Amino acid sequence: MGACVSKSSDAPAGSGAQSKVNTNLKASGQSHTNTTIARTRQSEAVSGPVVIPATKEHNNSSDSSNDDSTRYNEKNQLGNSESAGSGLPTGNNNQAGNQLNKEVKVLLLGSGESGKSTIVKQMKILHQNGYSKEELLEYKPFVYKNVMDCIKSIINAIVDLEPQLIRKVEDASEKDKDDTLLSYNDLNDILDYEVNINSKDPFNEQIALKINKAYSNPKVKEFIKYHSADFYLIDSSNYFLSDIMRITKKNYIPTTNDILRTRKKTSGIYDFRFSMGPGLPIHMYDVGGQRSERKKWIHCFDNVTLIIFCVALSEYDQVLLEENSQNRLEESLTLFDSVVNSRWFARTSIVLFLNKIDVFAEKLPYSPLENYFPDYSGGNNINKAAKYILWRFTQVSRSGLNIYPHVTQATDTSNIELVFAAVKETILENSLKDSGLL
Repeated sequence: MGACVSKSSDAPAGSGAQSKVNTNLKASGQSHTNTTIARTRQSEAVSGPVVIPATKEHNNSSDSSNDDSTRYNEKNQLGNSESAGSGLPTGNNNQAGNQLNKEVKVLLLGSGESGKSTIVKQMKILHQNGYSKEELLEYKPFVYKNVMDCIKSIINAIVDLEPQLIRKVEDASEKDKDDTLLSYNDLNDILDYEVNINSKDPFNEQIALKINKAYSNPKVKEFIKYHSADFYLIDSSNYFLSDIMRITKKNYIPTTNDILRTRKKTSGIYDFRFSMGPGLPIHMYDVGGQRSERKKWIHCFDNVTLIIFCVALSEYDQVLLEENSQNRLEESLTLFDSVVNSRWFARTSIVLFLNKIDVFAEKLPYSPLENYFPDYSGGNNINKAAKYILWRFTQVSRSGLNIYPHVTQATDTSNIELVFAAVKETILENSLKDSGLL
């Protein structure tokens, strides 16, 4: 079904720094299984499955991070693939039909803000006719809260890191006033404004104008670009703040794209039922990704058919909200280790979503991956960087499970539709294996 990847004994790949990111990760197989990392335009990120089977070396390895066998070799990660059919049986078969009609339990795992809840939203869009007007309106105060959280985070970071960008003298008669600086009074007004998520009040028009003025300042955009690793900012900040005047109109109704980008912290366990086609009912569980939520996952572990583990590629330069000394990508690696090597998942397939490829591609030139992972030497080549992170995740697997990786952009419905066509094949194949028909 895809490329076979095993641990490499070669030295790490040399630096291949490039400014262009139109590169491909190819895996042969059926037509929809080509894995591509492309940025011919910002929204593009097409992916497909690559099977990473367990090897003898995987099964017998312990923690060997300092051994040559675990050193990164970019050449061996997603190349030399062999074409393979799905091997699915055809014709009428009662046993196969019974197996496929059985509800499939899918568990969404991953650290906080890795894109799990966005995947659930996409399933509603793709398999349950999307959102009604009433459901769209329910998101309105959360969109407003996202807007305010974003702009306040930016203002507070500017105050801490580059206060010289703020004009503190508010004398209208001052002739040589520097209009490129931010207004001290405007920023204070923005910081004082609060959004109540339980209120249906419209957004304050004057505050919206002040936010638009501040965010339109080129110095603010430059500040965010070069300080993205220095403060917390949700990935959809530019999406919302660039469109602040539309969002704050009195008759505003959130769009589907607005909802996909709205951040709402997942607390506890949220389950969602839908069908991926005739005979394939899905019961999907989305669980809280923050550390405090993980102890609740145990209740979802029984009879899990498939785990979709989400990783935000863009979190390589960020730290946890709960522990500001812990790198988020390292935390995801630790969590993935506990999942892929757990006795609970000895017969469970793992689908690995390397998510937020769009954000990753944007920030890589300004926040070098090697600053946070010194053994990486591929520069700002998006293809090499993504394959390096994939390699880091494959190295922790010691259980013998197959891992099916996909590069994803969870906010892009067409991308997720393509990816889940491949995930559906994985589910069908595993269901038939469980029935002894494959």
